[in-house]
Amino acid sequence: MKIKFLGTGTSTGVPEIGCKCEVCTSDDKRDRRLRASVLLTVENKRILIDCGPDFRQQIIGEKFAPLNGVLLTHEHYDHVGGLDDLRSFCKFDEVDIYANDITLNALQIRIPYPFKTHKYPGVPSFRLHKVNEGEVFYIDNIEIQPIKLMHYKLSILGYRIGKFAYLTDVKYIPEETYKKLENLDTLVINALRIKEHISHFNLEEALTEVKKIAPKKTYFIHMSHHIGLHEEVQKKLPENIYLSYDGLEIEV
Repeated sequence: MKIKFLGTGTSTGVPEIGCKCEVCTSDDKRDRRLRASVLLTVENKRILIDCGPDFRQQIIGEKFAPLNGVLLTHEHYDHVGGLDDLRSFCKFDEVDIYANDITLNALQIRIPYPFKTHKYPGVPSFRLHKVNEGEVFYIDNIEIQPIKLMHYKLSILGYRIGKFAYLTDVKYIPEETYKKLENLDTLVINALRIKEHISHFNLEEALTEVKKIAPKKTYFIHMSHHIGLHEEVQKKLPENIYLSYDGLEIEV
């Protein structure tokens, strides 16, 4: 499996509009973060996790080829705001979108035009698939394990594929979920900033979760400018724990 981090930032991105802090004005490309999303290549199939408002910019340099599925973690705009740009991929076929019922319902309210009986020419065409929290599903022959998580009071999903798991916007992991996160080679998990936040793990909380889950390697994602400079924070992290950055490619 190949994983490319298309975006590693929080909802505001980095730099944040109007901010002149040392992170937002940094010359280090690793401190510039689009909204969080990853592109997986598994057995020659391509799976996108989340499709935020920066999707066009993120995908324009990638090979133009079918997307075999789009996995959505939850309904918030920084994770679904780029769905309209999937219209180009409808040249191959309808795009399959997988999400829980909360997210699917929200999509049909917020962007109703792809779901009308009589569609305006050129709008994207989607096939919606409801993901149930405890049920494994498949994209072609690739097994996907949904992972129940809490984003403050909102029930959201992470996803496990083989020995890789992607968890973002998490504030609480239900106890029964940990069994589904055993024996991971690679974990991606959110670490928003240094200070505590109402709906996201901060860095200290994320490190605590990593210790409990015990993957071989971990990459933090969904980071704001308040996380600090990439180079400085990375030096302080334990072995095999990394800050991800936009454009990073890894293999699992």
